Amino acid sequence: MQRRTLLKALALTGATASLAACSTEPAPAAQPSASAAPATTAPTGTFAIESEKLELSRGSDRPLPTTIWYPTSGGPFALILFSHGLTATPSEYETLLIAWAKAGFAVAAPAYPHTSAGVRDYNALDVLNQPADASYVITELLQRYPGQIDTDRIAAAGHSAGGVTTLGMLSGTRDTRLKAAVVLAGRQLVTTPLQGAATPILFVHGKLDDTVAIADARSVYNAMTWPKAFMTVTRGNHVATSAELPAIAATSTDFWRWSLFADETAKSRLAADATEGGLATFEESLDV
Repeated sequence: MQRRTLLKALALTGATASLAACSTEPAPAAQPSASAAPATTAPTGTFAIESEKLELSRGSDRPLPTTIWYPTSGGPFALILFSHGLTATPSEYETLLIAWAKAGFAVAAPAYPHTSAGVRDYNALDVLNQPADASYVITELLQRYPGQIDTDRIAAAGHSAGGVTTLGMLSGTRDTRLKAAVVLAGRQLVTTPLQGAATPILFVHGKLDDTVAIADARSVYNAMTWPKAFMTVTRGNHVATSAELPAIAATSTDFWRWSLFADETAKSRLAADATEGGLATFEESLDV
């Protein structure tokens, strides 16, 4: 079955499902999030990085092998938890994830047990359980890297079904540790409203996306009262091209610097980042 068909099937099923009801483990409690973390100095420059593969598991039937990239010096680092799309793997997103790590962030990407490429018992509907998986991975990373991850600066991002997962972490399975999010070609699967303290979200979506219609992302964006921004890749489809990735990387990196470190200079660069090369348009309401 093609990925597009699977996502449409998920949307139909989601009308009668609940992210909270389908999750097998609630998100852990933590301190309330805020619209922007307290001001300190956001990372600048380019960092040397290294990576590790962790064999995590949330129960015997939910293996979560996780790749983490992080700078070799400095810290503690803000953490970005990235969720892949259906039938994908974290390695398919390395260009973007490594760009974030080289900018001074720790980036962790689990392979989900029933939606990643090559799994034996593939089940697209298991995306409903992934917000709890993602929160579990964050908890494990905080335990395994004490003092190396900034517990006040944790964010989530995801592409396609990973965007569904990310929005799920901010709704029925709200992870209160999240201070910001980036949703790439994603949507809400069910109508569970976003919950908790205001959390800035950057949406990035191709105008010609024929897998997840841009209108689906716009409906979430338009309903939000939280700080928000929308980058529309004018001729973009569901997966970003090599020509589009530099602008997406620059925009999302400066969005992390602002939302996690209250870096106003980075915020002032967002529109120029997004529209570099004339490949995208940008709108924002970040001061609400």
